[in-house]
Amino acid sequence: MMIVICVAALAGLALLTQAGVVVLQWIYPARGAPIAVTGARLNVLDSGPRDATGPAIVMIHGATSNLGSMRVPIGDRLAHTHRVILIDRPGHGWSTRDNTTDSSPAMQARQIDEALGKLGVSRAIIVVHSLAGAIAPLLALDYPRRVAGLVMLAPVAYPWPGGVGVYNDIVTTPVVGPLLAYTITLPLGLFLTEPGARSVFKPQTMPDHYVRDAAIPLVLRPHAFLANAWDLVTLKPAIAAQAPRYPAIKVPVTIITGDADNTVYPDVHSKPFAKAVPGAKLIMLPGVGHMVQNAAPDLVVREIEAMIAGLGMVGKQAAE
Repeated sequence: MMIVICVAALAGLALLTQAGVVVLQWIYPARGAPIAVTGARLNVLDSGPRDATGPAIVMIHGATSNLGSMRVPIGDRLAHTHRVILIDRPGHGWSTRDNTTDSSPAMQARQIDEALGKLGVSRAIIVVHSLAGAIAPLLALDYPRRVAGLVMLAPVAYPWPGGVGVYNDIVTTPVVGPLLAYTITLPLGLFLTEPGARSVFKPQTMPDHYVRDAAIPLVLRPHAFLANAWDLVTLKPAIAAQAPRYPAIKVPVTIITGDADNTVYPDVHSKPFAKAVPGAKLIMLPGVGHMVQNAAPDLVVREIEAMIAGLGMVGKQAAE
């Protein structure tokens, strides 16, 4: 009898989850258009003037989010004067990926480079946040013709002490993980999304309506939740393998981080990365937490503009 009750409960939760997916995708429709690449379809929001002076600005979000977390504070603003390309990472937002467990930064860098090629982007400033900090160095190292510079916001760059949360370990366990993702993750997550987002903003206050405006609940859909979990549980060995390559980065690099970031510790990531990359510029913001683009949008925009201006001066001097 108990087995029948459990099966019925799981079936009910699965139906509730599928209904929830339909509702979430109605509330948060896709912004952008899909681009087919090897192993995925990337949702890309390409905005701003195509004839803008200087390289395009490509923005890549971190974990447990989508392109909305970069669009809301700075992407729309930069698009007034620049071509801005916001990308849902493979498996996130409205992007898909064929193999959920294949989540390496190298794979994601390859797919993003392929998408940029299809968009006709020859040179770009790559702006990344958090987990995408593991992708940006590989774009600069493996696709140097595509990358003009890196602006890295509270980036993940090195292995860190500790794990990535018990729930991520559980949801990547065979059989049990997908079962949970397709039954309880969405109903339970609806109650936890806003408190979780608030904690990432600390010590700053999360902006009103941020969860809605950035479409954060999309991560609760089973395929996105699984993709996010696999990204996190496989990240540490991946960045341990790539970290020795950082001194070979040749493009301009600006790192902006907060000294109160308790999500991605600057002493573990930003500071050693700045030392490893020749000529890297490190900006430490006192009292600022993990969401740098929200806490200091004016500064972030100025640094992106300054990098573009600097590249223009270099090109002018080379021509002379």
